[in-house]
Amino acid sequence: MLTQEQIQAAAERLYQAEVNRKQIPALTLEHPEMSMADAYAVQKAWVDRKIEDGRSVIGYKVGLTSRAMQMAVNIDQPDYGVLLNDMQFEDGATLKASDFLDPRIEVELAFILNKPLFGENVSIFDVYNATDYVIPSLELIAARCMRTDPETGYTRKVYDTIADNAANAGIVLGGRPIKPTEMDLRWAGAALYLNGQIEETGLACGVLGHPAKGISWVCKRFAPHGIGLEPGQIILAGSFTRPVPVKAGDTIHADFGSLGGIGLRFE
Repeated sequence: MLTQEQIQAAAERLYQAEVNRKQIPALTLEHPEMSMADAYAVQKAWVDRKIEDGRSVIGYKVGLTSRAMQMAVNIDQPDYGVLLNDMQFEDGATLKASDFLDPRIEVELAFILNKPLFGENVSIFDVYNATDYVIPSLELIAARCMRTDPETGYTRKVYDTIADNAANAGIVLGGRPIKPTEMDLRWAGAALYLNGQIEETGLACGVLGHPAKGISWVCKRFAPHGIGLEPGQIILAGSFTRPVPVKAGDTIHADFGSLGGIGLRFE
C-alpha cells in the first residue's frame, strides 16, 4: 500500500506530465508494490487537483472491457476513468496532436443519462430505463506515463494506466442519437478510417457482450463508496476497436452506418 504522501506525489507527477507535455516513467517502476486500490487513489487525487483548477465532472469512461484486452494485461475486470468538461471536443474539430502525449483513438458508444443509477445490482434494463439516448463517440486516449521505458524496456502495468485516469484525454460525440431500445445495441458497429484507409472495424457486443453492461459494472464498482451515476452524465461504455495511433496531419473518420459518422483532424 502506498502512503498518502506517495499517492499525492504520484498524482502531482501525472499532473505536471500533462501540463508540460512530457511523459514520466511508469509509476510502478518506482512503486512495484502499487495495488489497484492505490492506482484509483492516485487517479482520484489527480482528478481532485484538476477540479480545484476549475474543471467539472461530466461523466465516466469504462475501459478494458474486451476479454482479449483483459487477458493481455492480466486482469479480470474493466477499469474506469473520469470525464471532465475540458475533455469534450466537437465533431469535426481540429486538435493539436502535440497537446496530447502519444495520442490514440478508440470507437465507442456513449450513454447519456436522464435518471440516476446506483447500486450493485443495476441490470442492463435499469441502464436502458435511465438512459435518455445513446450516441456514437470517439475516445481520445493518451499516456502521461511511458508505455515502454526507453532506457530499461520496462512496460507499464494496468495500475499505471488506472492511475493515469484510465488513459483518458478526450471525447467526441456525433452521428445520430437513438433511444436504447431503437436497435439491438450489441450489433451497433463502426469502421474507423485513418486518412481514408480502414484501420479498424468492430461491434459493440465486444464490450462485455453488451455495451450496457459497462454502465452496470461502473455502478457496481461505485456502490460500496456511496457513489452513483447522475442525470446528464456521459458514460462511455468501452471501446470495441483497438486504439489507433494518430499524429499531426492525420484525419479520422468513424462510420457507424445507420447511426452516422464522426470526424476529427489533427494538426
